[in-house]
Amino acid sequence: MRKTVGTPVLALVLAACATAGPDYRPPEKSAATAPEARGAFLSAQGAGFSNAELPDHWWRLYDDSRLDMLVEQALAANTDLRVADANLAAAEAVLREAEAGRTIGTAVGGGVTLARPSGTGENLPGVVGYDLGLSASYPLDLNGRIKRAIEASTADLETVVAARDYVRVGVAAATARAYAQVCAANYSLTVNRRVVALQRETLDATQRLFKGGRGTAFDVSRARAAVDASAASLPAFEAQRQNGLYLLATLLGRPPADYPKEVEDCAILPVLHAPLPAGDGAALIRRRPDIRQAERSIAADTARVGVATADLYPQISIGGSLGLGGPLKSFGSGTSFGMSLGPLLSWSFPNRPVVKARIAQADAQVQADLAHFDGTVLEALRQTETALEIYRRHAEQAAALDRARDSAGVSAGQAGKLFRFGRGDFLSLLDAQRSLAGAEASAAAARVQLVQDQIAIFLALGGGWS
Repeated sequence: MRKTVGTPVLALVLAACATAGPDYRPPEKSAATAPEARGAFLSAQGAGFSNAELPDHWWRLYDDSRLDMLVEQALAANTDLRVADANLAAAEAVLREAEAGRTIGTAVGGGVTLARPSGTGENLPGVVGYDLGLSASYPLDLNGRIKRAIEASTADLETVVAARDYVRVGVAAATARAYAQVCAANYSLTVNRRVVALQRETLDATQRLFKGGRGTAFDVSRARAAVDASAASLPAFEAQRQNGLYLLATLLGRPPADYPKEVEDCAILPVLHAPLPAGDGAALIRRRPDIRQAERSIAADTARVGVATADLYPQISIGGSLGLGGPLKSFGSGTSFGMSLGPLLSWSFPNRPVVKARIAQADAQVQADLAHFDGTVLEALRQTETALEIYRRHAEQAAALDRARDSAGVSAGQAGKLFRFGRGDFLSLLDAQRSLAGAEASAAAARVQLVQDQIAIFLALGGGWS
């Protein structure tokens, strides 16, 4: 059998004509595909939950026009979102740069020289020469290096889009939380002021009894101490309200002094008018932007394996050039003109160990991305289950505290009647009112916490980016 030198060269050229590196496919065996990850949530049990998917604009479930307005303003003006939009514009520019690798590349060059012979002993004028050239090349991309680079940049762009969407999720949730904080502070102020008013009535009655000779100064001082103790909690709620307003201003891209005055008097807690739509694990995995971001990172780095693999083979392009050169006095003459046209080959053949090391690095990065993807899915599921469980238990606690408040109210009323008719002592009345004050405060705090728990669930579910 005769062997020719062209046989291995031909085989190399044919190998270079195949797209280098693996084609990307979504992970088939991962945490996202496990049946346990895609089913209903264990903690979303009971009448307070539904299996419906979370709507895109979940804050509208509260049917609160002021909350809707604030979230829309935040999504339009938040500074973190402006940063995310700038990152998106940069990623789009990188993609355009990668796509430009498929276009014809051109270069223009030129120069002027002065050549003067030496050693003649005379001052010669010298010869002025010139050199002008125009070259162009078109990459054939037979091994798919440019194709893989475009795939990587496209996936990088989609990663940045997902990161921007995750910022939107956080901004929507933070705005709802800040608004709920303002409403909750005013709501708590209303509840505690009602308690203070009741205790002031007792203080006034005690003072009248003391003046009429039926009470003691000790009874008056104890009644005043109860009023002062309850009133001491009011400044803290006022501070919480202002902090919430300042946070809203920041989220809306405004200075703190320019906080939204229209929500300053909100004293009604946001309330869901239907069971909380929790969906299931499959919907969560599809919806969460950070999971999509992790998956797109795998795609980008898989394409980079192809970019690195392509360096094992020659890069072939079609090139041509036109040139003029020679003494300036012969500018434009036929003898000063030159041209070339043909294939161009670039190949770092002696550096194959370096290229293979880069391929190994790219492969290792893909493996790291796969592990990160699984971790992101598992963390998203954990966050959601935890948020649902906390909300469910806090709902039970809030119901029990409501019953305790109602019982304390009945007890305080009975103690007041007994005291007024002389059948009960003043200490029993104070104890009953103290119990009522504590029960009112605890029940109010529990209701406030439920709203925050709901928003934590919506954040964990990843809603609000579309």
